[in-house]
Formats: sequence, C-alpha cells, structure tokens
Amino acid sequence: MSKLHPIKVTVNGTVYERSVEARLLLSDFLRHDLGLTGTHVGCEHGICGACTVLFDGEPTRSCLMFAVQADGHDVRTVESLGTPDDLHPLQEAFSEEHALQCGFCTPGFLMTLVPFLEKTPDPTDEQIRETIDGNICRCTGYENIIKAAKKASKAMSAR
Repeated sequence: MSKLHPIKVTVNGTVYERSVEARLLLSDFLRHDLGLTGTHVGCEHGICGACTVLFDGEPTRSCLMFAVQADGHDVRTVESLGTPDDLHPLQEAFSEEHALQCGFCTPGFLMTLVPFLEKTPDPTDEQIRETIDGNICRCTGYENIIKAAKKASKAMSAR
C-alpha cells in the first residue's frame, strides 16, 4: 500500500486539502482529483507544453511535477482565465485571429503567454516566438498565435 501525503494547495483561488501518493503528477491531480480538464497531457515529458499551468505565477509543465511539490503553493489553470461569456483578452484574441484549430495545445499557449503579456505590454514578434518556443502546435503554423498575442497585449494594456 502506498503512503499518502497531505497537501494543501491553492488552485484558481480555492484552497484544496488532499492526501495524495508521492508519485502522483500535478497534471493528473488537476485533471483527475480536481476535475480541471483544461490542463491537457500530451507528451508526458515536458516537451509539448500542453500541460502548462502557472505555478506561483510562472509557466510550469505540470507533467514534470508531483502534486506533493505543489503543497503550500499557488497554481492557476486555464479555467482561471475567463468564461464563455467573459473571455480573457488572450482567449478572445485567439478566437478572433484564428490562433487555434484542434485546440489541444491552446491551454498551454494561453498559460505560457498570459504572464509574459502582463509583463511585456508591447512585445515584438521575436519576443513572442521566444516565449512560446517550448509549446508545440501541430495545426496552426504559429503565425496566428503571434498575431493573437500582439492583439491581446494591446487589449490587456488598455485594461
């Protein structure tokens, strides 16, 4: 029998106290224990970026972390950004600029770009490319993602 470890983690502003196995991945904890299925699991090696969440405000691959490592920390998932009736400016820009097709990679791109755009109000194309270089999309060709990021940066600056 595996030993369970108590954790207390804030996810999207809500504090959760759970007992988890030491080997439970943060991505699996979010998806299976908390039902936050917006965090997608692609490669399970930290290469594709689909599982990116904000860990204490920084983009982090949740498939490379154990849930016990999140004890005492703040995690934000894509579900924290907006709702269908009130989209985050980046979600709105992704829609308007056709920056997604199948959508599998989209949560990872969003969670990678949000803190960058909050810190960089007028990014260059090259800065955006460098920021998203760890996220893989097999559908869009990236150009519309860059357009969406630029559009969102203007909307976010105007807030």
